[in-house]
Amino acid sequence: MEAISRAVIPTRWGVFEMIAYADDPHEPMPHLALVHEKTPSSRENVLTRIHSECLTGDIFESTRCECGTQLRSSLEQISKEGGIVIYLRQEGRGIGLIEKLKAYQLQDIGYNTVDANVHLGHAPDERSYDLAVRILKDLNVKSIRLLTNNPDKIKAIEESEIGLVERVPIIIESNQDNLQYLETKKKIMGHLLD
Repeated sequence: MEAISRAVIPTRWGVFEMIAYADDPHEPMPHLALVHEKTPSSRENVLTRIHSECLTGDIFESTRCECGTQLRSSLEQISKEGGIVIYLRQEGRGIGLIEKLKAYQLQDIGYNTVDANVHLGHAPDERSYDLAVRILKDLNVKSIRLLTNNPDKIKAIEESEIGLVERVPIIIESNQDNLQYLETKKKIMGHLLD
């Protein structure tokens, strides 16, 4: 995997350089790095969000999960001091959008998010964060402050050459649509939710 193309992208959170990473230069769905204009050139203590794609939450602002809210909260924090968003194409905890929608149907009849994935023949979470580490290394990042509640992301950084200076929690209010989902993440998947 390598950086295939890049461009400057102005947003409501400031100007980012967006870099597309893929194995194939014709890949239609590359992983992305968004490097904010205020990101320290030393590449030390960089505020960083590793975010797995969630079409329903990120784009359509579904209240069924907190993914889109986490992404926007991270962008807001990064806009103040600079930082990086690594956007990984791992929809539905790595099972893809079609299977994710099937899992949603199972959740509607009483399955929790983990049991729904397992019922469909998947692991509870099929994502990998090795690609995020490779992208951070390519960007010459030496150490990060990681915006996350996910212990798997923390572990991936701790086991890499990238220094983990601190975990920055993302505090999101629950709602009636995502309360059970968040409880499952906390109780079964070990997410660090207060």
